[in-house]
Amino acid sequence: MRYQVWAPDAKVVEVEVGAIPYLLERDPARPGWWHGEGPDGDYGFRLNGNMALPDPRSARQPFGPDGLSRAVDHAAFAWSETAWRGRPVAGAVVYELHVGTFTPEGTFDAAAARLDHLVELGVDFVELMPVCAFPGTAGWGYDGVALWAVHEPYGGPDGLKRFVDAAHVRGLGVVLDVVHNHLGPSGNYLPRFGPYFTDRHQTPWGSAVNLDAPGSDEVRAFLIGSALAWLRDYRIDGLRLDAVHALIDTRALHFLEELAAEVEKLAQATGRPLFLVAESDLNDPRTTAPRQAGGLGLTAQWSDDFHHALHCLLTGESQGYYADFAADPYAAVAKTLTGGFFHDGSWSSFRGRTHGRRFPSGYGHHLLGYAQTHDQVGNRATGDRLSAALPPGRLAAAAALVLTSPFTPMLFMGEEWGAGTPWQYFTDHTDPQLAEAVRQGRRREFAEHGWRAEDVPDPQDPATVRASTLDWTEPGRAPHAELLDWYRRLIRLRRTAPELADGDLAAVVVRHDAAAGWLAVHRGRYRVLVRLGGSGPAAVPLDGELAALEAVFGEVRPGRDGTALLGPDAVAVVRTV
Repeated sequence: MRYQVWAPDAKVVEVEVGAIPYLLERDPARPGWWHGEGPDGDYGFRLNGNMALPDPRSARQPFGPDGLSRAVDHAAFAWSETAWRGRPVAGAVVYELHVGTFTPEGTFDAAAARLDHLVELGVDFVELMPVCAFPGTAGWGYDGVALWAVHEPYGGPDGLKRFVDAAHVRGLGVVLDVVHNHLGPSGNYLPRFGPYFTDRHQTPWGSAVNLDAPGSDEVRAFLIGSALAWLRDYRIDGLRLDAVHALIDTRALHFLEELAAEVEKLAQATGRPLFLVAESDLNDPRTTAPRQAGGLGLTAQWSDDFHHALHCLLTGESQGYYADFAADPYAAVAKTLTGGFFHDGSWSSFRGRTHGRRFPSGYGHHLLGYAQTHDQVGNRATGDRLSAALPPGRLAAAAALVLTSPFTPMLFMGEEWGAGTPWQYFTDHTDPQLAEAVRQGRRREFAEHGWRAEDVPDPQDPATVRASTLDWTEPGRAPHAELLDWYRRLIRLRRTAPELADGDLAAVVVRHDAAAGWLAVHRGRYRVLVRLGGSGPAAVPLDGELAALEAVFGEVRPGRDGTALLGPDAVAVVRTV
């Protein structure tokens, strides 16, 4: 078997197989690379005679990220014959899930067994939270340290392939969340191999990934190679890129632009519409602008502005970064639905400066819109979902505003039935000191906001994972079944009414009356009517004659003079003449 590794500063490099070291040679054609032959078997690389380390490009870590590596023959997997040839993500309905808590078993195979639920729901893509290898068993996945390997407790490489295969057989695409901006605090051996990080820039996680300092050519190739491997070897349809604003790169060709170009090449070679979705807090439309027009060329990005505005409207919360949106949440929702970004060069009190720039109105589908995500639920002190505090009518309102928006809508697992389970922050750090530091840090963070330490779940307690696991008996019983039916109806309506899926922000008109507690979104012939609270019916003007009540949740009936009467916490999608 041929072994190779990049270790530019090493004097001697060996591959250890079966506890026997085999000397590698410098590769004269590739500076910093070592290569050589050795027997098949679990292996690690020894640098300068030290202990064997896992291969940075290992596709499998059967003993965890601290153990030896194992080669994977990707050609050996038997993929099903299927009609799936991919589809664009723009305008589709995306469903985010965490493999470890989607089912009690917490595996790819168990998650695949629940895919029919998503088919019946009507979503188009499943977005998996990170699945690369990390220490321990349970975690969100953002502490991954082996960026080419699949977390073994979930089912390893073949488990991921079986999941993707099962999804494609059912006509579902798969998006994978990947993390390039940092590695986890435990089990990260990359610095021993080469300059994967640089002190030239600092991030919330410490020294930045080296994208522009000496040695960065190989680091960029390492990250791009990992991304392409997910898309090629596992037939993933697209990648969600975590916190791209933390990818600090001063080079003329930005890393994200280079990545987008390489993904486009792979898409052309495979004949599949591969794509990249960014998480970014920069409010910069250049993230998704075409490379030919000076943009980075990513397909879409998450829209936290829409989430924040909607969250404030539904809950009345105003702390932290919600403050700007909470000043007038009706107007904030209206601005995001018609302009994409709320902060488009406007003042941000949270940042203490102006922020963002205007988003182009014709590209609403380049923004993912959502009411809940893993971040916005799990980073709350107790991981409480909207369903923990809001009545069914307000949950229905959130669904209607997301699923009829000009954005690419995204749901978070269990949201569709108003899951009664929280989704909390959990870890399984194997280093006792790190585990205690995370536990105490979490408690200190929320103590500053008035939470008692005993009320903040212990991230290291297995009970926190169990509490965060979906209860699959809920969808079949009240009141969850009614909300689930509402989500299904809205998704069907989105498919059959082109106006409700139109991504042109300029075609959206929003009217609202905060005093009366209503908001109406005009989408061609359709009106999405939302009533929040209040007492007695409120007359909501339709600006047209009522033709049909297409979908109703709560007390809604036709009114006089081109209005609809909505009771407290009622929602309707109506069609006008």
